[in-house]
Amino acid sequence: MSLQGLMQPSQLLISGLIRHAALHHGNVEIVSQLHGGEQRRSNWRTVENRARRLASALQAGGLQTSQRVVTLAWNTDRHLELYYAVAGMGSVLHTVNPRLFPEQIRYIIEHAAGETLCFDLDFADLVVQLAPQLSKVKRYVALCHQEQLPKLDLPGLCAYEELVASGREDYVWPSLDEDQASSMCYTSGTTGNPKGVLYSHRSTVLHSYAACAVDGLRLNARDSVLLAVPMFHVNAWGVPYASAMCGAKLVLPGAGVSGDRLYALMRDEGCTFSLGVPTVWLGFFQYIDQNRASLNLKDIRLERVVVGGSAAPRPIIERFEREFGAFVIQAWGMTETGPLATVCNLLPQHEGQTLEQRFDVQCRQGRAIFGLEVGVFNAENQALPHDGKHVGELRVRGPWVVSAYYGNPAGSAMDEEGWFSTGDVACIDADGYVQITDRSKDVIKSGGEWISSIDLENTALGHTKVREAAVIGVGHSKWQERPLLIVVPEPGQAPTSEEILTYMKDKVAKWWLPDEVVFMEELPHTATGKILKMQLREQFKKHRLVTDVD
Repeated sequence: MSLQGLMQPSQLLISGLIRHAALHHGNVEIVSQLHGGEQRRSNWRTVENRARRLASALQAGGLQTSQRVVTLAWNTDRHLELYYAVAGMGSVLHTVNPRLFPEQIRYIIEHAAGETLCFDLDFADLVVQLAPQLSKVKRYVALCHQEQLPKLDLPGLCAYEELVASGREDYVWPSLDEDQASSMCYTSGTTGNPKGVLYSHRSTVLHSYAACAVDGLRLNARDSVLLAVPMFHVNAWGVPYASAMCGAKLVLPGAGVSGDRLYALMRDEGCTFSLGVPTVWLGFFQYIDQNRASLNLKDIRLERVVVGGSAAPRPIIERFEREFGAFVIQAWGMTETGPLATVCNLLPQHEGQTLEQRFDVQCRQGRAIFGLEVGVFNAENQALPHDGKHVGELRVRGPWVVSAYYGNPAGSAMDEEGWFSTGDVACIDADGYVQITDRSKDVIKSGGEWISSIDLENTALGHTKVREAAVIGVGHSKWQERPLLIVVPEPGQAPTSEEILTYMKDKVAKWWLPDEVVFMEELPHTATGKILKMQLREQFKKHRLVTDVD
């Protein structure tokens, strides 16, 4: 019989995070941009107090344990209060991406059986449009004051501020099982219907520890965090929870992540840390380039930037370093991994390296965070060596990795050994750094050999006249597939195909070089900012490359 430890059986709960923040970091600010341009300053103590009142009001209105509360909302303190009120009372926060197609939103809300729907006024028309098709939603809450509440034909409609005001200040967070569901997010559904991932209190708290670790995101009480990643995108990469754990200041930009707004908030709030997808940072630097004469870049105190959602282009990594002295942390993960799985920080052996050598490291997706395991496997299901050479499907397992999608049998999303197949193609080197070369559906197979579309895209983005780049495989009579490079030029620039291919030719293997370059005014993106390659493949499926001659 094993000898059990004699430690207290405390549960890891989300309510514990907000209680800790209120008690030990109560005066630390939460700054929000609200609807209509209003800016509001709150703090962790106030957020906790209002979250308790909100929880008691929702409970009084009939919300029960494990029922879903849907949000269609931007990054604001009200959304943050919902994060804690709903999970803290034992219900499930269901953040929905409002940028999805209405039919996808309808499907997601119906599939998750949402009963209460909270929305920012920006989405009032969308909610009215969807409401007749939302069979299970009984109550609608507009995130506004009573005097701002529009006349909408919605059942149980009320103003958020009135709801909070009706709650009890003496509400006590209930004791819950740490394995109880706390929140849910759906995959973006680029193919087929979106799938639901159901997080637990335990997985969320453990994920927060990882984000605060020095070899994680290094989030700490001295940080002022500009949250440019949406709170409806995998719980803003877990940062709203981790910020409460360590007591960081949060700056929430509301509906706007334009370059000018991000720059102003970064400057005015002394932000030291920020997170966002590559397209956000492209807009940020475009604003700087267009207004450089009137800006003093020394006003920016940025120290670290997390780039995720898709691979961080090297030019973004270089610009943050050269213009602000800010270190870009590339992170990789998925909705299914909570989302942080690997984080790219440096090791002692990288000290003393040149910037160019360091950038080479920062372009990788990073090393597994403690608690998670990563591996690469071949088509025969055999584990491949971590030597930086063997490429295979990336798999992951750990306490904040999905075991089954919502509504599916337990364990159905993993194999017999507990591995979840990510659909990414990667290699892992001897130090544990993951290098993703493609999505399995995006990899280009030419003459029996693989070509990495991601490497080609990152190379093309190094050209000063290229704003965005996408590479897809196009059918070829001799080679099966060859790469087609699709480029969006920088505003005011008109690069030629020859100019771009000449720039690339000594930076990639000769046989990797794209056969052709086409130019577009813009690329299609998913609702989370990733390039929609499925649409590009459909658009160019009949395209005949200039090299494909009989």
